[in-house]
Amino acid sequence: MAKPYKQRKKGAGRHVQLSEYLQSTEAWAHMKPGPRALYVAIKRRYNGHNNGRISISHEEAAKAISVSRNTIGPYFKTLIEHGFIRVTRKGYLGPEGNGRASLYALTEAQTADRKPATREFARWKKQTPRAKSVRGHPKNCD
Repeated sequence: MAKPYKQRKKGAGRHVQLSEYLQSTEAWAHMKPGPRALYVAIKRRYNGHNNGRISISHEEAAKAISVSRNTIGPYFKTLIEHGFIRVTRKGYLGPEGNGRASLYALTEAQTADRKPATREFARWKKQTPRAKSVRGHPKNCD
């Protein structure tokens, strides 16, 4: 007879792993919770073999993390700027007028076509805003 604790372990389901290496980067520390939640939603679609072909539309992403479609665009931009994802194919309008979602690659993993992981997020540095120079009036002005 099987032990009861082993019966409950079957079918525990998949999980999303966020490595300590990723979470300890400056890029992760400077991201707000919204883009982090989007990253988890994108990583949920990664099965270990489809990196570079991860498809998620703005509408699907907005539903996945419970925000409006107007809010999700800057989250994608933040993830791209911080180096966590990159676009492998831009979205477009198909021949019958049906939209095709962009395809994304996680930079922390090897792509499906065997290109190595770039881990761009590890090299990300916070951009310090440049101080605006204050100009006085020209000497010969009245």
